[in-house]
Amino acid sequence: MGKLRVRKKIRKTHRYLGLFIGLQFILWTVSGLYFSWTDLDEIHGDHLRKSVGPIAFENLLSPTALDSTLKIKSIALREINNEPYYWINNSQLYNAKTGKFKNGISKEEALAIAAKNMISTLKVSGIEKIETVDAHHEYRKKLVPAYVVSYEGQNAIKAYVSVTDGAFQTVRHRDWRWFDFLWMTHTMDYEGRDDINNSMLRAFSILGLITVLSGFVLWYISSPTLRKWKNK
Repeated sequence: MGKLRVRKKIRKTHRYLGLFIGLQFILWTVSGLYFSWTDLDEIHGDHLRKSVGPIAFENLLSPTALDSTLKIKSIALREINNEPYYWINNSQLYNAKTGKFKNGISKEEALAIAAKNMISTLKVSGIEKIETVDAHHEYRKKLVPAYVVSYEGQNAIKAYVSVTDGAFQTVRHRDWRWFDFLWMTHTMDYEGRDDINNSMLRAFSILGLITVLSGFVLWYISSPTLRKWKNK
């Protein structure tokens, strides 16, 4: 009777754990299959972008001649609509030929930047400016404000260009959004998507392990073959 009672408890535990975490097991499996069958380069939108090489500029001002009050800690050269600009301290943009401060880029410049980086077969359907994004936005963790350039077609392709420094940031499309959603269900980070050390994932991983182990134990104590083998 004691073994039968133990067997029933293990079976009940296994059954209810399976019901509780079964949906998450399905999501882990489906998302894992999707990840293994997709090309990450396509997910990143590499097939939608041109290969853009650096442009050589001449007669540039020395960065020290821009503004005597500037304390330059970092500097990068940006090309905006065929004009060179210095991106100073990750916060300020100066024309590298005239030394004039530039307070962000215009929509026209953003369209030119997008056209230079995106394949020519795409047709622009609109452009808008976004000031802020939340933790679930497809443009999260990147520079804002930004211009969003939308393209025609069922893939809902969007290119993002930073307003502040004029840099082409990223491209998003339908397959990337599916990947992003499934990644969220895989990591179980329903707040920001990218934290693989969250408590929910840890808890479900432990429960999943218990479910599998209880299944092995249940098989061990219930198997007629093992009982026959023991009785020999």
